[in-house]
Amino acid sequence: MRFYPQALCSLLLAASFGCHAQVPAGTGTTSAGAALSPDLARRVEVLIRKRTSMPPNVIMSIGGRTHSDIPGYDQILVTFTQDGKTSSPAFFLLSNDGKTVAQFSKFDISQDPRTVVSGAARPARGGPEGAPVEIVGFDDLECPFCTKMHAQLFPALTERYGNKVRIVYRDFPLSIHPWAMRAAVDVNCVAAQSGQAYWEMVDSIHAHASEYGGPEKSLEKANASLDQLALDEAKKDHLKMEPIEACVKKQDESAIHASLKVGEDLGIEATPVLFINGEKLEGAYPLEDVFRMVDGALVAAGQTPPPPYVPLPETTAPAASKPAPAPGK
Repeated sequence: MRFYPQALCSLLLAASFGCHAQVPAGTGTTSAGAALSPDLARRVEVLIRKRTSMPPNVIMSIGGRTHSDIPGYDQILVTFTQDGKTSSPAFFLLSNDGKTVAQFSKFDISQDPRTVVSGAARPARGGPEGAPVEIVGFDDLECPFCTKMHAQLFPALTERYGNKVRIVYRDFPLSIHPWAMRAAVDVNCVAAQSGQAYWEMVDSIHAHASEYGGPEKSLEKANASLDQLALDEAKKDHLKMEPIEACVKKQDESAIHASLKVGEDLGIEATPVLFINGEKLEGAYPLEDVFRMVDGALVAAGQTPPPPYVPLPETTAPAASKPAPAPGK
């Protein structure tokens, strides 16, 4: 396997070479700035090579001691060179007595996790904007795992948390799903006029995703059914038909691609993904895990989680129970 110095540097920064507990800032040692003795440099090199399985053709350069903020330790910089390419420096800590090498990882937590991704201007379920917990889901309407997650979340989330939790979906149709983009465009045509109609359409598509395209899985039939569903939903909710008809016909994907870009910048490669007050949950996990994360976010926001969830008896047929419309009708 070919070795890349930059990849090794990342590996070293992630590896644990000692205790990572945070300690108060301190002073370095009088040896700061001094070069390591050949014997000590050799000990450091042998340790790093052993811990990283580094091949022998990589040249390691170990700098002298410099000041660190960790009491009892100086800082040393190590670089790796192969085929004339040198990595960025990796930072290590070396004890004053030269007997211990460690790495100290420091992470900035000053940013509110909720600012990682926003659900503003998206149709919402549950609480209002500014609710104690906001769940932002990246959804692919053709994804079977998204369908499973959607069925678990609703109506369980709104029944248990009421207006304490606000839920929004952002579009993330995957290229492996032929009609997912069409579905995303069509539901957003409806969303421009009605959040309620948007969610009813999302419910219906997820509930009947396997039916679109018929037995032969025709993309043409699936697209026609999705377009018709948007028009039917608009009529049912007494929306203005002309702009929705124009939107469905135009199939403008620009807003969907913008949402895809947001997800890609967050490292999303698959669906479903939920961000619960900024904490990422990737995959269709059991509802209990979602509840646990939401409860933790509520506690952090100074709220008391509700009692254990008991499903309410179903009194009316949910919007998702509507069958997919036949193409051309």
